[in-house]
Amino acid sequence: MEDAVQELKWAWWLLLIAGLLGITAGIIVLVQPGISLVTLAVLAGIFLLVDAIFEIAGAIAGSVPGRGMLALLGVLSAIVGVLLIRHPINGVVAIALLLGLWLITIGVVRAMAAFEVHERRGWNLLLAAFEIIAGIVIVSSPDIGVATLAVLVGISFIVRGVGMCMVAWMLRGAKDALDVPPRAAPVT
Repeated sequence: MEDAVQELKWAWWLLLIAGLLGITAGIIVLVQPGISLVTLAVLAGIFLLVDAIFEIAGAIAGSVPGRGMLALLGVLSAIVGVLLIRHPINGVVAIALLLGLWLITIGVVRAMAAFEVHERRGWNLLLAAFEIIAGIVIVSSPDIGVATLAVLVGISFIVRGVGMCMVAWMLRGAKDALDVPPRAAPVT
């Protein structure tokens, strides 16, 4: 029990920071859709690397169902993140395809996980549907242009960031509930 409280003490705020970074990246991309492709690729790559760290850490440390799938998704996110940071100029099509495939993969994994865990099933299925649809739109028309790609990626980052913040807030609540000081012995 004490180990769970210790894990929650650091996990909730790290997840909150990752969620806020995702929201911030999404807002930046939406507010400045005309930003250069390089900036968009690097922002997306950084977010994917942060996301990958949390997914791999969750698969290693957590006792969640589908840990192998979570680890695989983390590795895929890390590879796509590194590719976007290292080679941001290889064209809109390559970046669009990578982001589209990442969105489809993460949406499918989220949908599968929603059927394993009953809590927040509706929210997870809605988020999975959004990610899959956004990914399919991007993959089916990879030459949609930087502005459209920026809008789809920005919305996806914001939705994912809000989801991370919600999970962080729930973890904080669980930490507070578990971190109750022991009661003093009654005086007789």
